[in-house]
Amino acid sequence: MTVWDSLVGQRPTIEALRTAASGHGMSHAWLFTGPPGSGRSNTAVAFAAALQCEQGGEGPSCPDGCHDCHTVLAGSHADVSVVRTEKLTIGVKEVRDLVRRASLSAMGKRWQILIVEDADRLTEQACNALLKAIEEPNARTVWMLCAPTVDDVLPTIRSRCRLVALSTPTTAEVAGFLRSLGCDEARASYAARASQGHIGRARALAFDDGVRDRRQDVVAIPARLTTLKACLSSATRLAEGARAEADEITAVLDAREKADLDTAYGVVERGRRPREYAPALRDLEQAQKTRAKRRQLDVVDRGLVDLVSIYRDAIALASGASGELVNEDVRSDVEEIAASSSPELNLQRIGWIFEAREQMLEFNVPVALALESMMVALRVPER
Repeated sequence: MTVWDSLVGQRPTIEALRTAASGHGMSHAWLFTGPPGSGRSNTAVAFAAALQCEQGGEGPSCPDGCHDCHTVLAGSHADVSVVRTEKLTIGVKEVRDLVRRASLSAMGKRWQILIVEDADRLTEQACNALLKAIEEPNARTVWMLCAPTVDDVLPTIRSRCRLVALSTPTTAEVAGFLRSLGCDEARASYAARASQGHIGRARALAFDDGVRDRRQDVVAIPARLTTLKACLSSATRLAEGARAEADEITAVLDAREKADLDTAYGVVERGRRPREYAPALRDLEQAQKTRAKRRQLDVVDRGLVDLVSIYRDAIALASGASGELVNEDVRSDVEEIAASSSPELNLQRIGWIFEAREQMLEFNVPVALALESMMVALRVPER
């Protein structure tokens, strides 16, 4: 095994990073780009493991028996820091903490590595703080930034980074990966198609019945949009389902953070709240509220991608395109949509879905309102 084994469909990228890890073409700053689910952060972490390992992450004991490989992949290596956020943005305070960390010498004899996931979420102030650190790097310090595209990062930052562009894995590559994890052929094929190259989503669809059932509910929506009542009901169901799923994800974490805060301020032991406790609690609750909102938007966004796949399939059927549908399991619904509308209308529908996505993510329009407007626009015309 090697540190690269979990990366699916990225052979050219792996070869380039292997070469850099061996000392040819190394840079102090890297920018990993690629579509959602392509494995940007996983690739950065694998590269970090290869840089910290004396054998480049490919020795006979790598990665499980190698201390450096194992600790990097487990997130516990002393010289590898990973910044990820549950909030909508990464602020200047978090970046300044990271910059201070970068100014220190590596504890080991190899590299000090700092990985910033979702670098596209950096605020303007955070970008300015990061730029200075990248412009004047310390010896043996390596920055790794992850973002969907190069356009999501300031030109002044990306011009100082070596670009690593990841591609979307093919359906066959994803299915093969799932089979290697013990998934049966039929479920692996379904998950590979439905995930549209998103590795994390594919694993969830393959091994979690709840995730699979929720997706089935979403892809059944377009065929049901025959009346105004059905449109509004579908919007409500999608919004409430997203909120419930987000609450399920965050509830345990919120409770643990609250318990940790109480313990830190002695609320549990002494039974009273010191003066500093109230503002700390207020900050925590605000951060948790922001995280819950992002979680809900992430769940809704995933549902919108699934809706787009239905109309994409309808266009493919109507135009006689070859190849399997993303939603072969609901082909009858796709055929009905293709028969009741034109490819041009379905292309418009995809545009309306992306407009709703932009309203929620960029302009802070309430989720329920944006979804109601979208569902009405998607309504199946009377025949």
